[in-house]
Amino acid sequence: MQSLALFSLVAIAIGGVAWVFLYPILSGERQAERRRASVAQNAPQTMRVARGTQRARREQVEDTLREMELRRKKQKQLPLSVRISQAGLNWSAQKFHIISAMLALVGFAAVWVTGVGLIAALAAAFAAGFGVPRWLLKFLKKRRENKFIAALPDAVDVIVRGVKAGLPLLDCLKMIINEAPEPLSSEFRQIIETQAIGVPLGEACAKLYERMPLPEANFFGIVVSIQQKSGGNLSEALGNLSRVLRDRKKMKGKIKAMSMEATASAAIIGSLPLVVMGIVSITSPAYIGLLFTEPLGRMMLVASACWMTMGMLVMRKMINFDF
Repeated sequence: MQSLALFSLVAIAIGGVAWVFLYPILSGERQAERRRASVAQNAPQTMRVARGTQRARREQVEDTLREMELRRKKQKQLPLSVRISQAGLNWSAQKFHIISAMLALVGFAAVWVTGVGLIAALAAAFAAGFGVPRWLLKFLKKRRENKFIAALPDAVDVIVRGVKAGLPLLDCLKMIINEAPEPLSSEFRQIIETQAIGVPLGEACAKLYERMPLPEANFFGIVVSIQQKSGGNLSEALGNLSRVLRDRKKMKGKIKAMSMEATASAAIIGSLPLVVMGIVSITSPAYIGLLFTEPLGRMMLVASACWMTMGMLVMRKMINFDF
């Protein structure tokens, strides 16, 4: 009985040892372990290659954004010729100065003949010769930018559909030249002309921001420039850009709707003194005539005009939302 028990224990021990050493070989578990070890050794190298590719792409994006930022900082002090071009005019700087001088002479003569004095005439000449032309450039530039922003999302959608259909980006830009309204058509025509003289297409699109200093134009130039340098799905990138442009357009409309009440209040407050002055001039001209005939009245008019101008500028700043 003891021998049988001892034999059973020895058999169990030998079976356990055989299970430990022979089962991994027969079941293929050891081969699986070797395979896992080889995969684990190759994974860091693959991850390093992927991380290196991502790092290179990120560095290209950062370099492009840095170049755009430097170009934007340089545009803070633009020459007069560039500002005239941004306003959509084909004037030269000399023609602009001549027109400014003529407006100054007209303003001086118009105020001088009223007999209010030399200082008032010089102030009118300065306002007509220096302020009015630059205000006109700013007004035309703003109107041109609004037209550009209104047409840009549709143009980007045309590019997205063309790229998805297999057309090159250059042909899509030519389609926009033929179909888009001004000033979008002329701006994209300049991109094609710049590319035709040897400038890379990405850099030519990036120069759009110099002629049209808008965040939307900057976004478009950045997307195309990065895609030309580092590759990628252009249709997807431009599709995302189109959604961003439309969302910005919706946000701008909401901001304008929310600020309309403040704008109307500012217009009423700013025009109320002039309306009252006009009514009093009609009903009691002798009563209000002292403001124009007496030196103290003229000083009061100048002070009131300065205070009203300051108030209107402050109200304009309060309702002007930049985003």
